[in-house]
Amino acid sequence: MQPAEIPTVRELFVAFVLAGLSGFGGVLPFARRMMVEQRRWLTPEEFNELFSLSQFVPGPNVLNMSVIYGSRCRGPIGAIAAAGGLLAAPVAIVIALAALYGLYGDVGALPRILAGVAAAAAGLIIAASARMVQPLISRHTGPAPFVAAAVFVGFGILRVPMWWVIAAALPLSIVLTVWWRGR
Repeated sequence: MQPAEIPTVRELFVAFVLAGLSGFGGVLPFARRMMVEQRRWLTPEEFNELFSLSQFVPGPNVLNMSVIYGSRCRGPIGAIAAAGGLLAAPVAIVIALAALYGLYGDVGALPRILAGVAAAAAGLIIAASARMVQPLISRHTGPAPFVAAAVFVGFGILRVPMWWVIAAALPLSIVLTVWWRGR
């Protein structure tokens, strides 16, 4: 795969506006599709690395990712363009929806509608997660699939508090990866 051209500030803003507008129920699936499949700015492995970094710093992970990627491409202006693009449309929409909810929140069908939206959002997140795991498994990336499985079991099945899982998984993953690549 040829390396992608570095996007301009305008391209960053427009791309993240579109991802933000698409991201009902979460932006991750749309951000990944935009960055990896459509624009080919990142390989699947690069996306996973960027997302991993974004996941382990405070704040919303996709927003963190937009800031990091925008900064890598165009410095602080790129970070502002990517993050601003990601946030602009959703903030305007949420403000409008909050006003409508304040007016019509007691309508009986609304909880059923929101439950349907939540199911669709969960499906999108599951699909994006499956796509993110695929390169970890198919390209023999060392201990990464095992760490991912352990985190899934710890947090998803055993319901260990997330901070405990992060505190254990992060250093373990780093040590195992350094060991694996140094062999």
